[in-house]
Amino acid sequence: MIYRSPYPDVDIPNVPLQDFLFERAEKYADKPALIDGPTGRTITYSQLVGAVRRTATGLAARGFRKGDVFAIYSPNIPEYAIAFFGVAAAGGANTTVNPLYTPDELKRQLTDSQAKFLVTIPQFLDKAQEAVKGTAVQEVFVFGEAEGATPFASLMQGTDEPPVVEIDPMEDLVSLPYSSGTTGLPKGVMLTHHNLVSNLCQTHSVEQLSDEEVLIGILPFYHIYGMVVIMSGALRAGATIVTMPRFDLEQFLELLQKHGVTMAYLVPPIVLALAKHPLVDNYDISKLRNILSGAAPLPAPVAKACIERHGVMLRQGYGLTETSPVTHANGKDWEIKHESVGFALPNTEYRIVDLGTNVDADADQLGEVWIRGPQVMKGYLNNSEATSDMIDEDGWLHSGDIGRADEDGYLFVVDRVKELIKYKGMQVAPAELEGIIQAHPAVADVAVIPVPDVEAGEIPKAFVVVKPGAEVSGDAIMTHVSDRVAPHKKVRRVEFIDAIPKVASGKILRRELRDRERAARETAAS
Repeated sequence: MIYRSPYPDVDIPNVPLQDFLFERAEKYADKPALIDGPTGRTITYSQLVGAVRRTATGLAARGFRKGDVFAIYSPNIPEYAIAFFGVAAAGGANTTVNPLYTPDELKRQLTDSQAKFLVTIPQFLDKAQEAVKGTAVQEVFVFGEAEGATPFASLMQGTDEPPVVEIDPMEDLVSLPYSSGTTGLPKGVMLTHHNLVSNLCQTHSVEQLSDEEVLIGILPFYHIYGMVVIMSGALRAGATIVTMPRFDLEQFLELLQKHGVTMAYLVPPIVLALAKHPLVDNYDISKLRNILSGAAPLPAPVAKACIERHGVMLRQGYGLTETSPVTHANGKDWEIKHESVGFALPNTEYRIVDLGTNVDADADQLGEVWIRGPQVMKGYLNNSEATSDMIDEDGWLHSGDIGRADEDGYLFVVDRVKELIKYKGMQVAPAELEGIIQAHPAVADVAVIPVPDVEAGEIPKAFVVVKPGAEVSGDAIMTHVSDRVAPHKKVRRVEFIDAIPKVASGKILRRELRDRERAARETAAS
């Protein structure tokens, strides 16, 4: 059956993202929109809107045109929002990059997206300059100042009346994050203005953020969760965002206390720290009344421990990069089921489809989660085959997640068909790690799978076949990988085996390896 939201459908205006976000900004002109957590530097709503408009003007003067791509390679700072929405106002698309990416990883994304410009911070400039060689990037900007890059502030020296750009919200891209989808290497997810505006309208009907909220901007803005739910959603509501460039528990707690943070969108490892870490007792975070956890499953015992310790409302939500991102959430006005990711959002339908028959499963029966709604991506950039594999002719997005729906319509996500590993909510593509390990001279074959981890949710484990006569240690394999990838992609465990199980076509039988790993854990536990 098709499950729908208990909330009524919402009207979604057909307008560009930046117009939707800032249509009420004058009301909050002198109010802080963004506060840099480490320094206290503040940007008001009037300053933000003016900077966005001047950025669009400056980009146009440098030949940035509708449809061009701008790469943001930066941690969370207030200027991130200026760049993102300035690009949007200029008619461009933002390809947001994990700031921990190595030059090779960054280069791959720049090449695939055909980014025209890039902005970074001084600390990352060397990596950025190495990565842009041989790409379409024409100019590198930097927040602040650094030798060899153009100050981003130079874009804002002109008028705040940018050239008029005709944007078709249904077709024109505003965001191009990268996701591995259900399989393979990261792919550019084409998200239109309408996709993001839709998800903001849908999410607001459930979240009902007020202009009195203070949010902590700890989830990275390059990630669709931080980009839409925090950065965009809070600004639309007239709320204040306190940004953090990286997670440090002590600083996180200090900022919660100092700024009276009322609402936090988090991931399970941070919820776990709030529930268990003794350092929390040193801070007054009593203003924090509402937490929503997403990006990875939150164990019910962890949720309940956090609620008991702080007396907060704690809920789970669910979504994908390909759905802009939110499709489900536990609502404030309904029963909260802590094991569940909640109801479908307004204007969203979902099904639970039996993997063997492609027939809808009964209530409480497992199947793949299929989703349909206005937040579903336009498709994958330069990859029509992957797009058609993900979205069928009837508009259903095949999530690759295994779940069940109860009789009340709550969704419970229990496993994944897809190969993607979620390390602390961040995506790790096994195929990418396998390619790196395969390049080691001692390796004959390799397969990477996720294995459970209490703190991280999942960690990558490599099963390695060594070439005859060669010798290599597990530590050497892990070092080989860590030298070439961002920290969250590191292989954390290695096991040497005689052969990788595969089907005749060469596809790795990961489930056999997962079963092997599960059996080993059960044996060890007993």
